[in-house]
Amino acid sequence: MMSGAVLRVGYQGVPGAYSEGAAVEFFGESGIEKVPCVSFGELLRRLNEREIDRAALPIENSLAGTIHQNYDLLLKYNELRIVGEIDFRVQHCLLVLPGVDRTQVKRAISHPMALMQCVGYLARNSIVPEEAFDTAGSAQMLRTSNITDAAAIASRRAAVAYGLDVLEEGIEDQQENYTRFFILARKDENGSDGAPDASATPRIPLDASRPCKTSVAFTLTNSPGALFKALSVFVALDIDLTKIESRHVATLLEAQLGNSAEESRVTKLRWEYIFYLDFLGSAVEDGVSNALHNLARISPFYRLLGSYYAHRSG
Repeated sequence: MMSGAVLRVGYQGVPGAYSEGAAVEFFGESGIEKVPCVSFGELLRRLNEREIDRAALPIENSLAGTIHQNYDLLLKYNELRIVGEIDFRVQHCLLVLPGVDRTQVKRAISHPMALMQCVGYLARNSIVPEEAFDTAGSAQMLRTSNITDAAAIASRRAAVAYGLDVLEEGIEDQQENYTRFFILARKDENGSDGAPDASATPRIPLDASRPCKTSVAFTLTNSPGALFKALSVFVALDIDLTKIESRHVATLLEAQLGNSAEESRVTKLRWEYIFYLDFLGSAVEDGVSNALHNLARISPFYRLLGSYYAHRSG
């Protein structure tokens, strides 16, 4: 990414998607070209092939949990790294065509997750939920199909994109609805994100005034105390872990190889796990670097997914 050039930022969905909103909140409206992608797989493929410069990838939601397929995709593309994160507030709106009033709305169209997050509101208002591919896509469909007996559940950004009216905003049942996004770049690109990552080329100096996070993935041998030993490398250096979870290695293998996965290999790995770990600190710090070196020594598989500045709240 050359200095002064427009940054091509990809996201999954159509214009008005929450992912687009997260990308804009992270980078700002000016100086970027927003690039919609049909799927998460396409998003990371295009980043890997240099068709875009950055990708906004949702990784977990405060209500729904982790988006496991996106962790799988991160491991599929070894040349990509995390260069930032953002906790994006998801606020659902009831959108209709101009002139449609509340009494005309008999059904609500949206992504299944959005419908689930608004189930109480829909029940109280006798609105029948109807599943669609995504939130902004449902708003787009409302406009293109000229639907007058239904509303879309999507963002205010989607209302602007498709010329819809907002009947009500904040209709989700729980207000503490945030999606955490990773901002991704290629490892060989040093852009304006300023990611404090030892894998960047060239290495970027750390801004000591900003808290950092690091994300890694690793496997362990199936032996007594293996996980304890792995976590001990962080405890010994007083490193604060912020997240840990596991995923079946066999599931990951099938996700990466598809029908080409050898059945015997998948079966052998059926009850083996890959661990995803986030912690405070950057890989360019000596203490963290030592911990990661020790973790890599005892892990059959190890990958540094990235070090990056933590989301700034407020």
